[in-house]
Amino acid sequence: MSEAFTTLFYLLVGHALADYPLQGDFLANGKNRNTPLGKVFWPHALFAHSMIHGGFVAVITGHVWLGIAEAAIHAATDWLKCEKRISLRLDQFVHYGSKVAWALITWWMA
Repeated sequence: MSEAFTTLFYLLVGHALADYPLQGDFLANGKNRNTPLGKVFWPHALFAHSMIHGGFVAVITGHVWLGIAEAAIHAATDWLKCEKRISLRLDQFVHYGSKVAWALITWWMA
């Protein structure tokens, strides 16, 4: 079980990096279709941001399919947040919950 905690730790570090310093103002504003920048770039910026998250998950878990699942869930969650359909807290809860799921799936498959 310690492998699952190690994987979870790295997944949470990846999330912290991808959602904060690696996101930057361009992706944060560009992924939201309701901002002036997002009116032009939102599909591209949301895809790029989600793929950064998916890349971290794929590299850390060793499973590309988990990275793809992460990218899809992250994109959907961020889109809902940008549309004000969910709160920032729920957005982050889903992101962290996904990381717990990926760690448990990776541990279970080992």
